[in-house]
Amino acid sequence: MKIKTSELACVCGPTSKFPEYDKPEIAFAGRSNVGKSSLINSLLNRKNLARTSSSPGKTVTINFYDINNEFYLVDLPGYGYAKASESERIKWGKMIEKYLKTRDTLAGIVLLVDVRHAPTKDDIMMYDFIRNYGFTPVIVATKLDKIKRSMRDKQLKLIRETLNAPKDQIIIMHSSVDKTGRDEILETLESMFLGSLNDSVE
Repeated sequence: MKIKTSELACVCGPTSKFPEYDKPEIAFAGRSNVGKSSLINSLLNRKNLARTSSSPGKTVTINFYDINNEFYLVDLPGYGYAKASESERIKWGKMIEKYLKTRDTLAGIVLLVDVRHAPTKDDIMMYDFIRNYGFTPVIVATKLDKIKRSMRDKQLKLIRETLNAPKDQIIIMHSSVDKTGRDEILETLESMFLGSLNDSVE
């Protein structure tokens, strides 16, 4: 897939009504500080389209990005920030659950985890949560440039085993520094939204 155009189309807060779009949507989920903004900017070949919050765990919005006027990339609120209050954590959960329950246009979900560590309890909960809604997320292991090449297979196995993911679970390693994994992720996104279009035709 070649990214020709990308723009922020809509920002929804906790009390906002979701936009009524008719194009496929691919949602990105991940805990705070996992590198979600960096991944989105890397994929779209933009520097600051997705901006990192100066107050991690405080921003509770869902951001819709129009990609090539063909589909929407949807940035869900970051979860799991250690210093967030219980009320903030509840907001994350409600926003994400509301989105997953109501979006008929949702074509797929990408779940980000940090390649340097085993998935956290929040990551495991989110993975199971997504699967319970009938989706098998594509997992992107971020910050690949932070580990040695010799550690990659070990960390990949750790992620799969910690999530109790099946053997056919797609896990793509990515570095926003050297763009490793970018093309593979874009190809996966393309297959998601094309598959959604084919399903709608049928």
